[in-house]
Amino acid sequence: MADIVCQNVHKYYGENHILKGISFEIYEGERVGLLGKNGAGKTTLFKILSGREPFDEGQVSVAKGKQMEVLDQIPDFPRHYTVRDVLNTGFENLLSIQRQMKELEEMLALQHDDGLLKRYGELATLFEAKGGYVMEAELARVCEGLLIDLRMQNELFCNLSCGEQTRVNFARIILKNPDILLLDEPTNHLDIKSCEWLEEYLGTFKGTVVVISHDRYFLDKIVTRIIEIEQGKAFFYAGNYSYYVSEKEKRLRQQLEMYEQEQREIKRLEEAAKRLHDQSFHTRAFSMEKRIERMRKTEKPVMERELKATFREVDFGGKEFVKIRNVSKSFGGHEVLKDISLLVRKGDRVGLLGPNGCGKTTLLNIITGNLHPDEGEVIIGNSVRYAFLPQIVRFNRPELTMLDTVRFEMEWSEDTARNRLAAFNFTGEEVFKRVSSLSGGERSRLKLFLLMQQEINFLILDEPTNHLDVYSREWIERTLESFGGTLLFVSHDRYFISKFATRIWDLNNGKITDHNGTYDEYVLWKQMNSPQTETTKPKNGKRAEHDTKRRVNTKEAERKLKAIEREIAANELEIKRIDAQMEEEASNYERLQELN
Repeated sequence: MADIVCQNVHKYYGENHILKGISFEIYEGERVGLLGKNGAGKTTLFKILSGREPFDEGQVSVAKGKQMEVLDQIPDFPRHYTVRDVLNTGFENLLSIQRQMKELEEMLALQHDDGLLKRYGELATLFEAKGGYVMEAELARVCEGLLIDLRMQNELFCNLSCGEQTRVNFARIILKNPDILLLDEPTNHLDIKSCEWLEEYLGTFKGTVVVISHDRYFLDKIVTRIIEIEQGKAFFYAGNYSYYVSEKEKRLRQQLEMYEQEQREIKRLEEAAKRLHDQSFHTRAFSMEKRIERMRKTEKPVMERELKATFREVDFGGKEFVKIRNVSKSFGGHEVLKDISLLVRKGDRVGLLGPNGCGKTTLLNIITGNLHPDEGEVIIGNSVRYAFLPQIVRFNRPELTMLDTVRFEMEWSEDTARNRLAAFNFTGEEVFKRVSSLSGGERSRLKLFLLMQQEINFLILDEPTNHLDVYSREWIERTLESFGGTLLFVSHDRYFISKFATRIWDLNNGKITDHNGTYDEYVLWKQMNSPQTETTKPKNGKRAEHDTKRRVNTKEAERKLKAIEREIAANELEIKRIDAQMEEEASNYERLQELN
């Protein structure tokens, strides 16, 4: 049964045709990822599905009786509302039933009435069925997962940061226990621990989930189908993000091959038509030209431009890049770094992890000399040449264009600056944009380009993919793949961490756990050394492997079973779509073979 049906939906903003006949069905229990570049129309589509945005043509329907909740903006609450008050709005229906039960209790205490007693019994049954007696336990579970402690629960909601308000709002939505969840960037403002909790929650959630996300690791874990919005059209991929990447590349190659084959045939026929005109066989030439027009079916695919720029690296003779000796740092009596001693060696690719506010950026600023430690010291190797890409990129003269910024900082001629920018995929009118009007991703790209012009052997990055869409993240990753030096970075992007880290520093409570290995190896090591794992060891010191495996595998099997069921549903939908295409292409033998 379809929870959401979207048929031939068109949406205009003035003359801008955002959605051009979007059609799809999302079935009960599916996990669907909605992808597309910034401005492609993803959030607009979410607003249309939730009924908050009108559309110009088409039909949208949501299954009758299904409750839909949308995570995309913070609702307005009275200024006197605490976080706990906001969370309690997630239990509005249950609290209403509870109030009615209390009123009936007071009435029954004064007089016995069979009608009131019957009504009270009905409400009590409904209250229990909807989870009224486990409200507090559910609230505690959700708050623990999203790091909403008792201190935060007592604060005024309006005094929280944007990220904290987003977490509280998400908790409120979860507590409503809806049938359909529309999630717009749910992992924004969440640290890795909270992301993992969210993935576990969605793994057991029985309803339907549609998610817009730039978190590729999250998409890989959660979704079983991708809908990509590109140039106003919807394209479908029956798998998670990794499947989407490989399948899209395969489709682009096939489209390019068909396009080139079609162009060769068109060129041959055009030459033949020209010869016929030259020989005065105009009727046959016109017939051939009509045939050429009918052949123009395949659009030329837009392929990613190859990145030709590389870092100007300088060799480093020694092995020790950075020595961190007994470093401590406090802010207002709160010690964020406690007697930390570490060594960065040549060739290390260190991912610095930890919850929000734990001191990761503070440590980077101490290493780069932007901040002094209260105790200890940082020693940088004599021939180390480092560059730092901060989380928030600023330029000294934001009123300049991108081209003038590069000329000003590098002292290049206009031709040199344009050629170098073109090698970095900054081309055409793009170079005349004012720096002040650039998006966060464009500023990071420009700053990274300028860093690449320096002779460096050590690159330090603070949240390089933060707030970037998937395409910008992949673009920055392709750039960094060309860097052969030593790398230290802070990131919550687990896909990015998995791609680059060969060593993990996990900062918690002022101390760092130093693990020599990849992110996936570190996650496995943490699981093996967690308190839950320790409790599986019997007193004789031998590990109770059988019991542990049985307990873990049962839960994993249930999770995998749910994922497989959703994948089967997605595959059945894809087969249905292909069958419809085969009927349409019944007279086109080559296309029919391809679809088959």
